[in-house]
Amino acid sequence: MTSIETITLDVADPEAAAHFYATAFGLDTQLRFHAAQDPSTGFRGYTLSLTVAQPADADAYLDAAVAAGATVVKPATKSLWGYGGVVQAPDGAIWKVATSSKKNTGPAVKRFDSLVLLLGVANIGASKRFYVDRGLPVAKSFGPMYVEFDAGSSPIKLALYKRRALAKDAGVPAEGTGSHRLVIGGAAAFTDPDGFAWESATQPATR
Repeated sequence: MTSIETITLDVADPEAAAHFYATAFGLDTQLRFHAAQDPSTGFRGYTLSLTVAQPADADAYLDAAVAAGATVVKPATKSLWGYGGVVQAPDGAIWKVATSSKKNTGPAVKRFDSLVLLLGVANIGASKRFYVDRGLPVAKSFGPMYVEFDAGSSPIKLALYKRRALAKDAGVPAEGTGSHRLVIGGAAAFTDPDGFAWESATQPATR
């Protein structure tokens, strides 16, 4: 079954990026870093999300990210679906931290329930079929707008969103060209219909 073991981000300074993600989000083994910068402009077509238990936890992560050098894209606020905010890491990746809860039930804790990679795609149906054919079972599906796959034991979940809807949710313009500056580490190497590249997660972390 296709699953995500690691995510490689294209960054200017791998050491600085590793320090940022460890400090802001407590991430280490889930992320790899590639020193070269492939050309890109605007929205890269994906976001990364941390799902947490309560608003206080979301604030703790977002505050830590800003203190470590992230830029606020959407301040944390309540919404119809819960509570959350969006920041842009120093390397340019967009991160959302959110919870379905609107009330705190205890002290703030920097602990997340899931790490989700959301890919902005042109055709939900085509991309859904592509990943199902590669062994990813569907966990949730909301028509032509959103699909979430069953991650199994994978440390990173995969979901698909319409590209413009994903950009709107993140609070950025949908326009963008060039590299995604992201490589997904899984069981096999391939490129999906929207140009997102996968590589074997067993390859050395040279990226």
